[in-house]
Amino acid sequence: MLNRCLMPGSWALLVAGLLIGPWPVSLSAEGLSPVALRTEWLQNPLGIDSPSPRLSWKLESSLRAQRQTGYRVLVASSKQALEANSGDLWDTGKVASDETIGRAYEGKPLGSGQLCFWKVKVWDQAGQESEWSETASWSMGLLDPRDWKAVWISVRDKTPLHRDRDQLHLPPARHYRKEFGLPKAVRRATIYASSLGLHELYLNGRRVGDALLEPGWSDYAKRVYYRTHDVTGLVRAGTNAIGGIVADGWYAGYVGYGLLVGYGPYRTGRSIYGKTPALCAQLEVEFEDGTRSWVGTDATWKVTDQGPIREADLIMGETFDSRAELTGWAEAGFDDRQWAPCIRAEGNGSVRAIFSDTMGDREVDLGFRAPPVLQSYPAPAIRVTQELPAIQLMKPNPGVYIFDFGQNFAGVARLKLRGVRGTKVQIRYGELLHPDGRLMTENLRKARATDYYILKGDPAGEVWTPRFTYHGFQYVEISGVPVRPELQDAVGLVMHNDTPLAATFSCSDPVLSKFWTNALWTQRANFVEVPTDCPQRDERLGWMGDAQIYARTASFNADVAAFFTKWLDDVAEAQRSFGAYPDYAPYPMSHGEPRKSFGTAWMDAGIICPWTMWKVYGDKRLVDRQWKSMSRFMEFRMAASSKHLGLSIGNTWGDWLNLGEETPIEFIDTCYAAHTSALMAELAEATGRDVEASNYRRWFGEVRAAFLKHYGLPRGGLKVDTQTAYVLALAFELLPEDQRKAAADRLAEKIAKNGHRMATGFLGTKWLLPVLTAHGHHDLALRLFQSRDFPSWGYEVINGATTVWERWDSYTKEEGFGRHNAAMNSFSHYSFGAVCEWAFRSLAGIDTDGPAYKQIVIRPGPGKGDLDPQAKSAPIDRVDATYNSIRGPIRSSWHRDGSVFSLNLTVPANATATVYFPARDEASISEGGHPVDQSEGVRVLRREGDRVVMTVGSGEYQFQSR
Repeated sequence: MLNRCLMPGSWALLVAGLLIGPWPVSLSAEGLSPVALRTEWLQNPLGIDSPSPRLSWKLESSLRAQRQTGYRVLVASSKQALEANSGDLWDTGKVASDETIGRAYEGKPLGSGQLCFWKVKVWDQAGQESEWSETASWSMGLLDPRDWKAVWISVRDKTPLHRDRDQLHLPPARHYRKEFGLPKAVRRATIYASSLGLHELYLNGRRVGDALLEPGWSDYAKRVYYRTHDVTGLVRAGTNAIGGIVADGWYAGYVGYGLLVGYGPYRTGRSIYGKTPALCAQLEVEFEDGTRSWVGTDATWKVTDQGPIREADLIMGETFDSRAELTGWAEAGFDDRQWAPCIRAEGNGSVRAIFSDTMGDREVDLGFRAPPVLQSYPAPAIRVTQELPAIQLMKPNPGVYIFDFGQNFAGVARLKLRGVRGTKVQIRYGELLHPDGRLMTENLRKARATDYYILKGDPAGEVWTPRFTYHGFQYVEISGVPVRPELQDAVGLVMHNDTPLAATFSCSDPVLSKFWTNALWTQRANFVEVPTDCPQRDERLGWMGDAQIYARTASFNADVAAFFTKWLDDVAEAQRSFGAYPDYAPYPMSHGEPRKSFGTAWMDAGIICPWTMWKVYGDKRLVDRQWKSMSRFMEFRMAASSKHLGLSIGNTWGDWLNLGEETPIEFIDTCYAAHTSALMAELAEATGRDVEASNYRRWFGEVRAAFLKHYGLPRGGLKVDTQTAYVLALAFELLPEDQRKAAADRLAEKIAKNGHRMATGFLGTKWLLPVLTAHGHHDLALRLFQSRDFPSWGYEVINGATTVWERWDSYTKEEGFGRHNAAMNSFSHYSFGAVCEWAFRSLAGIDTDGPAYKQIVIRPGPGKGDLDPQAKSAPIDRVDATYNSIRGPIRSSWHRDGSVFSLNLTVPANATATVYFPARDEASISEGGHPVDQSEGVRVLRREGDRVVMTVGSGEYQFQSR
């Protein structure tokens, strides 16, 4: 199923983790060794625009109970200086500290484009000094707007604005080029580039970098991203050529369901931000003699729209006419006499239009406006991270061929096609097939999701991959080819933001092991620029409710620190003027009830996601940057209540996709008002805002008191008698402690009376198993987790799922797609995958005590081990999970064999763990074959119920009890 990965050090670990087990912890060094150096959460990033970048590292050791007591960081302006141990930019000297995360640079002021090299050494608790780490680096971006000498350029566009909603409008991509001379040998060359739209850059005929869909998505009226690339190896003394291809992208193309429901300019669903894309690029060159020069976009560039990319749209697809290929277009000496001169982008003038959405009709100007902020892109780039060969080739109808890749994913296909010149090949994408073998495309709605390729007639065959689109699919259908393709002619290219894999998970129940891989694939498919709801249909929006539900699971599966840093800027940017966060971010159009742009639990992502990033990564700077925005939201939340009770004043998404138990929005809103208040109190305290912390704690208490008065019943009962009501009340600690067991018992009773089935939707399901486990019903949580009956995670798997579905029964072997409106069936929708958080925290038992895993909790979650006569699977008796935390790898691998319980544990260096180990007493526990009280790094603290509690230092351990 899993094949060659293209990006070492990232998703390459997926293969190792899933096919040969958890990756081993490197224990090559005694004492401590600093490894995995990062700057602003990224490895050797370019174009950092923070004047004080944060530096982080992890620690390795072959010894137990190792901790850092000091460090020294050197930052130098050259590798040579750093190798000579000269920190000519910054030398911290020996700093007494055990911290390894987020050390802010405090050296000499850094200038635009400056290249910085750094390394670190550490001291352990015995005062032993480590060797220096490997060298890491970063470069600065353009820190002052005045550093941008290039101007925005575009094609002269006299075409009328598209108004026909019934006809797709898919303009060609434009090619831009310029030749320039460099008089002497080049030491270093860096290009900074942005676009209103999407771009690819070329220098002397070679593509710049491997990132896709650059520069990214933002609210272009407020901000646009730029990317930085080191292009030293692509330029030379003498004549050079620079080129760029620019497509509509999110700026001018179709966005979301705008076409489906009639949003945007003249209800066409496109040109949401502007009509005509534009390009801004600046090449900075440093010569060997130390002098500098630059080349930037201006009116001397040339442009054409007569290239081979005849259509290019993220949602609708791409059309490529290979007969029109511009051979050598980005090389010096190319004949561009037929190309038009570029214009400054503002030269196209004003473009007035009527923009429609649920906020009403209003006039907008879709002419060029220079974004007031150019911001360096802070997330990992979107890349092709893996290649999937087709596993089957089918021919459902004459002239129609369907490739099956065996896995639903997001990306594009690389195809080899053969035929006579001028043949137009149609390429369609789908997640599933109909029983008769036809491609299932009903759930794409208005997304054409179709590519076309026009052959030039090469007898050896023609290989093509789209550039400015992506699709969600398992199957690719091609038609119109005169020559039958071969199985090896199709390769699936997996695309997503390249967030490094952080976990592996397996257990003795193969269905649940499979579900975790399904969730991982779904996360990959939907972490494309923003955390989208689905990658296949005409939506692909950053839905806030889905993101807040899934954020913690996302952080287990992959390192998403930089990815969420980027998206939370979009969230703050999209905040409504009155303080509410909208339903999704970026926010190109309003959707839902008329003149309502937000919904409870969806808007609360603006607090929950920053809190999650702080909890997992210890990111206080993110909290500080978002604090003003979050405070505005909380002011809105407080004002939008009645006597501290929630109201229904926004969109009523509520407990989306619940199964017959509607929980009132007012109830949910009250719960989330309390929850976000509690989280804000934590964040305020963590960042030294003591007054705010006190105020938010008081607000939480007032909301809880109002909740109990309005919704509470004696002995833990609730007036709203739904599973989700009990789940939220318990999860957010709205019930008095002495009533929580009774409330949890009532929840368990309701589940049992429902045939041991959930009735919860998105909101309730996220918290259901954690609440059951926390309040004495762990075996019920395990039964639900292992269920194969509808609704359940296992039900999807046994019905053939390779990703997480939007609905539990989006497809069944018996009824196909017949249970639901096929147009509302996404087969790649991560929300119900949030159960994986429980799998790591409560089943494997890996959690953090406080922020950033400095203090770790290990609490394995076996059940009683009795086989339920009504269950359809044996109890889980083995779990193996690894998590590469911000501190280093953690492993919890437990196994129960009769009366023997075993735990293999890894605790990263510079961290300690509190282990809650199932055992009757200390005497029954051994470690490494010896009594636990003789084990180095282990100290028994106490007994709690059926657990012995120990504190454990870093290292690897093998515990066993009888």
